[in-house]
Amino acid sequence: MDELLAEPGREPLNPRRGDIVEGIVVHWSGSVLIVDVGAKSEGVVHYEEMRSLTDTEREALKTGDAVHVFVTDSESEGGSLELSIDRARGEQGWHELQRRFDENEVFDARVTGSNKGGLLVNVEGVNAFVPLSQIVEITGDREQAIAQLSEYEGRTLRFKVIEINRRRNRVILSERAAVQEWRAEQKDRLLEELQEGEIRSGRITSIRSFGVFVDLGGADGLAHLSELSWERDVDPESMFSIGQTIDVYITKIDKESKKIGLSVRRAAPEQWDEVVAKFEVGDIVPSVVTKLVTFGAFARLEGPVEGLVHVSELADRRITHPREVVLENDIIPAKIVRIERDRHRLGLSLRQARSDAERLGWRFNQDGGIVRMPDDVAERFGVEQEAMPEPPPQPEASDEPSRPAEDAPPEAAPEPVRAVSAMQEALERAGVTEQDFGDER
Repeated sequence: MDELLAEPGREPLNPRRGDIVEGIVVHWSGSVLIVDVGAKSEGVVHYEEMRSLTDTEREALKTGDAVHVFVTDSESEGGSLELSIDRARGEQGWHELQRRFDENEVFDARVTGSNKGGLLVNVEGVNAFVPLSQIVEITGDREQAIAQLSEYEGRTLRFKVIEINRRRNRVILSERAAVQEWRAEQKDRLLEELQEGEIRSGRITSIRSFGVFVDLGGADGLAHLSELSWERDVDPESMFSIGQTIDVYITKIDKESKKIGLSVRRAAPEQWDEVVAKFEVGDIVPSVVTKLVTFGAFARLEGPVEGLVHVSELADRRITHPREVVLENDIIPAKIVRIERDRHRLGLSLRQARSDAERLGWRFNQDGGIVRMPDDVAERFGVEQEAMPEPPPQPEASDEPSRPAEDAPPEAAPEPVRAVSAMQEALERAGVTEQDFGDER
């Protein structure tokens, strides 16, 4: 300081309260910063006036560094200037915060403390407030929420400015709004990036009676109850927990509605190999039709194993669509005609299974649909079917000519037997439809 004042023509500065000046660090004790601002006396920055500095910035301070400071008092009792790094940053920070508010910008900031109403955050030297309602991960009632606030101190979170009033020295931030906007951007990106049929890792964010929601990195997808396990009557809450990381299979991506369908059970391909090891080409296996497409019908044999019954393998006649023979949830005897272990694919046939299936107790209508299955198969799938009627007694011989067969009234073809799971019945009773969750197949 003496050397500076000794320079020819150099006059000491006379900073006044409210000025923002640049100074040079002459001493740093870890709690008090001594700064030369070119005045007759040095200035002091107490620890409470440098909270806007990060731990890294504070540890990096050293003698000779240049800093901007705000003069809070030019005539302290000790004769030194009272300075503030926070206030200096704050004046510049107000302009920066106003810009972020005007441009609806999302930014990161460090939590410096908390009170009963929410979190305290210093942004560019300006003290801002985050109400409890604007914090994403706060849970429980008000007392429980307040108890969680202290855990946030020192954490860096993502925020948006939702209110700013320079005259009242008031800045309100929202973590919730920032995260929602960020997730919307990530969801658009993911919808373009994800591919149906791929397996992704995600974090469970919500567990409901109808399934679980999984965060795939900015966008949530729904794994419907029917896609959680190959077992029936499962309880999602007993299977999963919030925050758990699981692998999921992408079943459907709807870019218009921005919905993502997921499957937990299809994300474990090793189960396929274990199940298929029990089968051979030529086996006839009771299967449930899961989906109809123009080129055939998909049917599930057991666990994660599904195969395709090509449209040409449904009946011994020409058909234009599989629905002419089967519908979804029909139970059919499927003959395995091809096993592709490397591609996890099965080729099935209903047409080729018919003769053998009839010997096993299956009954078909004139269109090739199933009207009755063996009792053990019905019991396995939980299907009730009427007992087989006793054969009618043979009429006694008569001299009267018998009635021509063409004069007899035609018998109505029995309706095909279909399997409806207990889960589907419960949803129907509750008035919930598949449209509420999207097509998860």
